[in-house]
Formats: sequence, structure tokens, C-alpha cells
Amino acid sequence: MTQETPTTDPWTEIKPTAVAVFADGTVITGQGVGATGRAQAEICFNTALTGYQEILTDPSYMGQIVTFTFPHIGNIGANDEDIEDLTPASRIGAVGAIFKADITEPSNYRAARHFDQWLKARGIVGLSGVDTRALTAWIRENGMPNAVIAHDPDGNFDLDALRAEAAAWSGLETLDLARDATSGQSSNWTQTPWVWDEGYRETGEATAHIVAIDYGVKRNILRLFSGLGCKVTVVPATMSADDILAMKPDGVFLSNGPGDPAATGAYAVPVIRALTASGLPVFGICLGHQMLALALGGRTVKMHQGHHGANHPVKDHTTGKVEIVSMNHGFAVDADSLPEGVEETHVSLFDGTNCGLRLTGKPVFSVQHHPEASPGPQDSHYLFRRFMNLVRERQGLEAVAER
Repeated sequence: MTQETPTTDPWTEIKPTAVAVFADGTVITGQGVGATGRAQAEICFNTALTGYQEILTDPSYMGQIVTFTFPHIGNIGANDEDIEDLTPASRIGAVGAIFKADITEPSNYRAARHFDQWLKARGIVGLSGVDTRALTAWIRENGMPNAVIAHDPDGNFDLDALRAEAAAWSGLETLDLARDATSGQSSNWTQTPWVWDEGYRETGEATAHIVAIDYGVKRNILRLFSGLGCKVTVVPATMSADDILAMKPDGVFLSNGPGDPAATGAYAVPVIRALTASGLPVFGICLGHQMLALALGGRTVKMHQGHHGANHPVKDHTTGKVEIVSMNHGFAVDADSLPEGVEETHVSLFDGTNCGLRLTGKPVFSVQHHPEASPGPQDSHYLFRRFMNLVRERQGLEAVAER
């Protein structure tokens, strides 16, 4: 990692056209891809080998620049099917991306456009030609930095101004980003999971009604609910508990989303408390997990480097099994803060951090990781069936096998 001014490279004679400037003054140079301009955000790293479109359009990455450790990003192109945010026109997701190699021509039968064109259309500022593994090692040592990423085809950068801009940003702590990521109004979701060579389907006759509170929900989460025969109603993050209960749901889902859970929790936690007290089955993922912990008396903390990837081992204490999961979070639940009556169900085998909880004697549970696996392994799909079994039990129906 260097703090050099981006000038002409004496070996290649190629002038840098993009930079990432950290709040501490560190400067990374390379070649610009994607949108021109600049973005102020936190830099994290993701170790997934696939799914770059799903990663960059995950609303949980709002306010972040994603460093991809896998060197070849963009070589399968882009399409309109592999996005995760509900409203693509709003471009909710990562604001920047850092790559090892330049983007090549697409080579995949599903590619509809060049990845660079897609980045431009999304407004994502890209920086290529970076030793992303060295950057990852730096983040592991120093933590996720606040930074400004900038792309100018002419290579003109005011580094002092960019340093000042990066240093002036408050970071993700105390930020409620769910208000910007959430849906503007209630809607019904009917799309089921993708089927090879057929695409997406529509749900059939519904056997249960699930209300999904949208703090920045991912599409594949909703697809998995629809695929299990659910009528899914997506509601805004700020909807009251009374309005949710008036919809007469059979269960409530607390979605993933960006930002500081304590900040969003200022208005979300009272709603979650009322929902857990109603007796309805409640299931949370990621931000939903963190805010459920807050509602039950726990606390959350900002992580040093976060968890971002699709190869994280997590142990389910309720079964004794280990699963490989997808992760994307920079905050975590402090397991030691969980009060009596709240049981830790899952734990990361990388660092021992909390990855799941349940409320004793109530049909309420949540996980930190992303069982919808978009991208990632499908080891944790059973959690959706676990939730639906709680719904079926309340309906007086027979449970189905989790696996």
C-alpha cells in the first residue's frame, strides 16, 4: 500500500485514470472502469468467486466500495436477471468496486451486455489494475477504511481535496441507510427461484401469507418464500406493527439491509418488539437479525474487517452441523449481551462471532448470514423451511423436513 501521487508509471507509461484515497492519506492508483466521477464510502473486501452482479446490487452494500479478491470480475458479462435490489432505477447497492484485472469481453450465453457498460449504467465507479489481495491484507490489519474512489479519464485528481473528503466522512456508524434502501410502498412478490434453462416462474396457490419488512431486501429471499408456496407482501421499513398485524400474516420476515442497526433500530426495534410479542412466527436475516437482537435486549458492535464472502463456515448448534454460507455484514451481535431467554443458535467458525439466535419458547429466530445464497452455497436453505414449519405449526399443519 502506497501514498504516492498518481503520476505516469515509469514502466508502462500509462497514466492512472482512477484512484482510491483513504482517510489516512493512503492512495491506490489504477485504471478507471465503469462510471466516471467519485464516491465516498467504506472499502470492504469480498472473497466470493462468482456472483459479482448479485454482490454489487445487494442493498446491504449501500455506502460501500467492494474489493474483489477473485482476479477475473466481469468476464461473464451482465444481464437483467442477476440483480438483487428491488428497484434497479434507484441503483441501491455498492457505489464503487476495485478489481485486480481489467474487464474483458463477456464470454457466457446469459450475457446481455458488457460488464463495463453495466457499471456505467448503475453509476458504479470502478478501479482496476490493483493488487486486491494486498489491499485485502491491509484491510485485515487496519480495518475497513473510509475512502473516496474517483475515476477521471484524463487522470486529473486533486489528492489533497480527496483526502479531506475521505477524512470528513463520518462512516457507517450511526447511519440509518434503510430509509433510503426500503420500498416506498407495499407490494406483492410472486416470482419463484430461477430454474435452469427456464428462468423464473410465478408462484401458484398460496398456503401461507408472509409479510416481509423491507430494510433493503434481496430478491432471492423473496423468491425462496414464494417457492415454498407463500403469498409475500413486501412493506416499507417504517410501517407500524399495528398496520402489519392488520394484514393478518401467518409470519413476519425481517430483511437484510445497509447501515448501522442501532440507527435503524430507533424506529424499527419497537415494531419488532410488538411483533415478537404477538405470537406470530418471526424470522430475521442480517440487519433483521441484528435488530431482533436489539429488540430482545442485546447490543450490536462495528466489526474490524466485517464478513463478506461465500465460503464462511458456520455451525448450527441446534443440529450440530456445519454449513458453508454467504456473508455480508460489517456489524455483529455481541453474543455476551444476549439476555436470559435468548439462545445463540449459530456461530462463525472463522472468528467465533454470533451468527444466529432464537427466543426460548417463542417461534422467533434469526441468522446473521445469507441463507438465500445469491451468490453462495445453498447449505442454509433449510432455514426457510424451518421458518415455514413454525408457520405450519401455528396453522395446525404437519411439519415438512428441513433438509
